[in-house]
Amino acid sequence: MALPPRRGPIPLRLRRAPVAWERQRAMWRDARPTLIAGALERARARPSGNWYVVGASRGLRTDRPLARTIANQEVVLWRDARGRLVAGPGVCPHLGAPLRDSPIRCGTLVCRWHGLTLDGKPFAGWEPWPAHDDGVLLWVRLDHAGGEEPTNRPSVPARPDTADALVTVYTGVGVCEPDDVIANRLDPWHGAWFHPHSFVDLTVVDTPGPREEEDAFTVDVSFRVAGRLVVPVRAVFTAPGPRIVVMRITHGEGEGSVVETHATPLGRDALGRPRTAVVEAVVASTTRPGFTLARRAAPVLRPLIRYAAGRLWRDDLAYAERRWALRSTGRFPG
Repeated sequence: MALPPRRGPIPLRLRRAPVAWERQRAMWRDARPTLIAGALERARARPSGNWYVVGASRGLRTDRPLARTIANQEVVLWRDARGRLVAGPGVCPHLGAPLRDSPIRCGTLVCRWHGLTLDGKPFAGWEPWPAHDDGVLLWVRLDHAGGEEPTNRPSVPARPDTADALVTVYTGVGVCEPDDVIANRLDPWHGAWFHPHSFVDLTVVDTPGPREEEDAFTVDVSFRVAGRLVVPVRAVFTAPGPRIVVMRITHGEGEGSVVETHATPLGRDALGRPRTAVVEAVVASTTRPGFTLARRAAPVLRPLIRYAAGRLWRDDLAYAERRWALRSTGRFPG
């Protein structure tokens, strides 16, 4: 597939001679396990500053906290009376009630068991944790879980201006570890084989070397729209941290748009199996004049984008879960 044009009158292209799914070029020789494992290992070695993605900024309500279990820690987030993001343990310091059920009144969290109130400041053994809202995602810093040198802010990838972009966030949960999610995203070859409903004409045109400071997989691919109608792009996948893979469109429609895939460890389920949340942020932008209408239609488009992401991740989380199951029993190849 040739490098897609940077601009054109319309983004859609008509495939001339579609190749049947079973007749497309086999890619298993290119998708070398050592290449993927090496990229994963280097990603794991990159610092995160102990920051974990919790969820979407839009998911934080004014009347209830946003509650998650991250790395086996109950976490609650809310905004105080000044609008400042607050995060801390999700366990009431009085008698251990779950703070996830507590209402917010004038920026104060009120425990439903006995009325203990928290305004975001240390109180009765309850200590806030560093938190950050980047405008798309909410983060919390868990030093006891990360075990790294902490940083004041998370390392947020460069994005288009969100004021001019269509932003949506998908969240899914699988029985696996973050490594299984990241390894999946560092395997671009499976796209056209495993997701033919979404991707066609996929070619990996560049892969990282063994000592790359920032691993980069460059892919030419067409997003399937309907029938033979496709949108060809060039995308670059990088892994700037141990729990994140960023896909950036570098040529074609939506140049500069990014998809951030974050893998957040949640903890163990009742059977002792690890659970991981996939939090995927899509920040889509284009210079086409008609995109203004798309932004106005965001309330309609966001659910459609989340549906598309969910369709892909139903497949990919099933693979990530299988990968973990094989690894945990010593049956994973290699």
